[in-house]
Amino acid sequence: MPAPLEDITVIEIDNWMAAPSAGAILADMGARVIKIEPLRGDPMRNNGRPAKVDGLSDYDFQFDVDNRGKESVCMDLTNPEAQKLVLKLCEKAEIFLCNLLLERQQKYQLDPATVMKSNPSIVHATLTGYGTSGPDAWRPGYDVTAFFGRSGLYDAMREGDTGTVPMARPAQGDHTAGLALVGAILGGLRVAEKTGTGQAVETSLFETAVWTQASDYCTTAVDEAPVRKRARDQMLLPTANRYPCGDGKWIVFNMPEASGWPKFCHGIGKPEWLEDERFVDPKGRYRHMHVLVPEIDEVLATKGRDEWGKIFDEAGLIWGPVLGLHEVPSDQQAQSINLFPLMHNDEIGEYRSVSIPMRFHNAEVGPKRSAPATGEHTRATLEELGLTNNEIESMLANQVIA
Repeated sequence: MPAPLEDITVIEIDNWMAAPSAGAILADMGARVIKIEPLRGDPMRNNGRPAKVDGLSDYDFQFDVDNRGKESVCMDLTNPEAQKLVLKLCEKAEIFLCNLLLERQQKYQLDPATVMKSNPSIVHATLTGYGTSGPDAWRPGYDVTAFFGRSGLYDAMREGDTGTVPMARPAQGDHTAGLALVGAILGGLRVAEKTGTGQAVETSLFETAVWTQASDYCTTAVDEAPVRKRARDQMLLPTANRYPCGDGKWIVFNMPEASGWPKFCHGIGKPEWLEDERFVDPKGRYRHMHVLVPEIDEVLATKGRDEWGKIFDEAGLIWGPVLGLHEVPSDQQAQSINLFPLMHNDEIGEYRSVSIPMRFHNAEVGPKRSAPATGEHTRATLEELGLTNNEIESMLANQVIA
């Protein structure tokens, strides 16, 4: 079966996780992705948590997931000779992908206007912290600062108005912004296909985070009122809340009030609550939430999460287990949709990676090979451009490439 982007070439200049994750998705969809790294490689290399498995602790799985399937070429972009090589690579590419601030794009001769002079039909894609215009366009941004902090997401996730600001897991915002950039790139490719003219597209961690909270912002942007951060005993509905079970593991419910409350009461073995004057209608349940939540906690403390799960399913409740990260790879549903596909590396053998969140029924999409070694494809790529061995050796000696 063909891959959706098998005839597409991407020139990628980025680091860390956000923009590289977009490149990984494009590679999984069949594109040839040539990653231009600094002479010493992407600073993300060798920064991930080592796997706690004998023989695998030295492999960089975190770099691998965002850079699998790519080719690595090392260049010093401060050197005009290297800048010319990048533009020459862009001549035969469909996409230029970067996370360079606009100032650096201009410094390295890689801004949209310059790149499109070398290839008028190319899609120039940029991912930044805050955008390429405005007073903070210069500001570097990571997902914890631009995605979670500046967007209001961290504050909205606090429990109550005085709760501690939570801490996100690595690259949650990066990977979400990477998905947004892929969407923009595919739209840009469509424009180029229809008109023969290239397109500059961009997104940022900041604006992607705001979009993820659009259900809040569609009202907040109008009234500018603070959102209420509700603790468990302040929730609007007992059937849309989270609770601990007897084994310390948590579950979460999300059911409509009218039909959900009777099912909920029968499901947890408390049909008498349907006649309790405190809980007989939605307003009463809300007013007595501070009493109701501890009582539900007391009931659920009598059994473990998995035992309750079978009961909830039989009762037709809409619920979900709050799994630990370490539990998800063994989850039957995750396995059935191949959420953690097997990959092979000549040095370490087989290992599980993470699937991109899209599946095609009649096209080949998925990881093709492990992430490249630093500069693994420098020589072969320059030979494709027509450079001679003497020219390549001279560039190596002068540290234009590595």
